[in-house]
Amino acid sequence: MVRALALFSGGLDSTLAVKIVKDQGVDVVALKFISPFCLCDRNVTCPASEASKRNGIPLKIVYLGSDYLRMVRRPRHGYGSALNPCIDCRILMLKKAKRYAREVDAKFIVTGEVLDQRPMSQRLETLKLIEREAGLEGKILRPLSAKLLPETEAEKRGWVDREKLLDIRGRSRRRQMELAAKLGIRDYPSPAGGCLLTQREYAAKLIDLFQHKKRISMRDIRLLRIGRHFRFGENKIIVGRNMAENKLLLALKNKSDYVFEVPSHGSPITILQGRKNKRAVIAAARLTARYSDAEGDRIPVKYGVKRPSRKIIVEPISNPETWRIAWPRKVQKTPIRNNRI
Repeated sequence: MVRALALFSGGLDSTLAVKIVKDQGVDVVALKFISPFCLCDRNVTCPASEASKRNGIPLKIVYLGSDYLRMVRRPRHGYGSALNPCIDCRILMLKKAKRYAREVDAKFIVTGEVLDQRPMSQRLETLKLIEREAGLEGKILRPLSAKLLPETEAEKRGWVDREKLLDIRGRSRRRQMELAAKLGIRDYPSPAGGCLLTQREYAAKLIDLFQHKKRISMRDIRLLRIGRHFRFGENKIIVGRNMAENKLLLALKNKSDYVFEVPSHGSPITILQGRKNKRAVIAAARLTARYSDAEGDRIPVKYGVKRPSRKIIVEPISNPETWRIAWPRKVQKTPIRNNRI
């Protein structure tokens, strides 16, 4: 029996692709990549895990790390609508999939991609480019659009029957949903963007991080999901929005970060990163006072390294948006060079 490796998200398209290939007698194993910017919560069951169990296929989950961050910082093929390097992302994942395919003796790779569904990475010429740069020309079968694409090795060798593959094209999911109903596939997640890099609010914080820090850690990336983010000169200030975020900020802060809070009131936890000069301390304190429940023009704020112990009295900032990190007016779509974008 021939074996195939499927790039598997657990969504409708990848589930259908696996079903179509498996029904032709191919042994399928699945591979799921989770990037630092994936919307999957590592503490919640991944849709791919549930879908792989329903479909009776073994699943390997791979967490992407520092090499992925380097790619995002300097993608050869640029960005999409925000900071999403979709082409380079796909190439990196397929290169890793190619290595894993050798380990499990898979003869070809299956994906749920649909021609022209995504404007940046699923046009015909782009699909060819990605295959070429990943070293997988003719090795990737896309069952949902196969009849619209060049014949692959799997079809030429008779491992799959091209006549049983599909010719779906475009962004509509109507045909996929009709096929799912016909095949009895019901439990699949609604189509949605799964990458934070496509969201400008998040991407703006990552741009700021790239501009101000040469070495990025996974701790830095995790912090981007938490709280309100402000830039005060070379200082980064993060203000918690609720109790859960306050706890996460305390858990993820660096040893040298200052912690701020307003005592005896409902208060956010604020952390101050960078050099701790007087102006930066006052700025962080004013933001903390602004988002606390304390009232008045003179608010006592405590701060310190391990725990807030020193006190400063400040006036809450009236317009915090002037310091909030926002999407730049001009963003180049080519790779970041010299830590500038």
